[in-house]
Amino acid sequence: MARKWRIAGINFDHFHMGDLLRMAHDHPEAEIVGISDLQPARMDEARRNFGLAAEQVFADFRQCLEQTRPDLVILCPATADHAEWVEKVAPFGAAVLVEKPFASSVAEADRMIAAAEAAGIQLAINWPLRWYGSHAMAHELACGQGLIGDITEVHFYDGNRGPLYHGADKIELEPTPERKAESWFYKESAGGGSLLDYAGYGTTLGTWFLGGRKPVEVTCQTWAAPGLEVDEHSITVAKYAFGLSKFETRWGTFTDPWTHQPQPKCGFVLKGTDGTLASYDGESSVRLQTRDCPEGRDVPAPPLEAPFANPIQYFLHCLATGQPIEGPLSVGISRIGQQITDTAWLSAREKRTLPLVG
Repeated sequence: MARKWRIAGINFDHFHMGDLLRMAHDHPEAEIVGISDLQPARMDEARRNFGLAAEQVFADFRQCLEQTRPDLVILCPATADHAEWVEKVAPFGAAVLVEKPFASSVAEADRMIAAAEAAGIQLAINWPLRWYGSHAMAHELACGQGLIGDITEVHFYDGNRGPLYHGADKIELEPTPERKAESWFYKESAGGGSLLDYAGYGTTLGTWFLGGRKPVEVTCQTWAAPGLEVDEHSITVAKYAFGLSKFETRWGTFTDPWTHQPQPKCGFVLKGTDGTLASYDGESSVRLQTRDCPEGRDVPAPPLEAPFANPIQYFLHCLATGQPIEGPLSVGISRIGQQITDTAWLSAREKRTLPLVG
């Protein structure tokens, strides 16, 4: 009989907790053994959706971990609290999956890495864009098969209408002024803003496409609506030894990309020495242009298959086989993405180009 992996969800600050718990609930070799949050009402939907008993719902994370003894903990705190929560949870000995972004600074990311190493556990950072078949196919064609030569430019544009327009399972909500005032997404001290929310997608997957190569300097501009503490639009230019790449984030796209792609489309365009490749969020094909086919052609990008279709499947596969976490979920690639995001944030604050930090 296959092993049943025990999974607990700790801290419901980020509504992606509901999505990740659903993946755990649907996994044939996993079971949700407990959930915990300081605000019990935030767990009601998960308790109902996944049929959890009262004794599986905790206000105290310590009791949750001690009584349920999970193999894997899903963490979804506010960005600025990621390091604190990994340090709290790691000593209990379970592997930890943290929902994006990595952290609000390289220093905090390093605290997370150190806590995991001290506890001897696996740590992974989930980037939901990694699980689009289009982006996985783009990586295979560009990096696995080398069809566009050496990649010299990454162009990233992504975002959504705003974090208050949707909840778990992409259920649409209405962003009232009261919800915006209360939301950590709009608080600077909590690591809010479109730059910290979305740039890591581009800088981390961009680093994956670039084979781990780092920029030498970064320039960033941000825009915030009057009265807001945090930005809703950012443009980051990263200068590499071989050229320039751009990472743009936007809360306020005309439509959400998972319903109708806005214009500009959300996703990536890669330029290489021998071709180009366009990969957009959630689309069923990518557009490949090569010297042999300068007019371009569409390459099918089917949905990913188990055990590589979502982060829960992938992490449990790695735990079962002893394989290391690779690609954007690895702390190595994610840390470079965090370096670029950190430098962008400082650049926007100081209004000048800066060398890569960290």
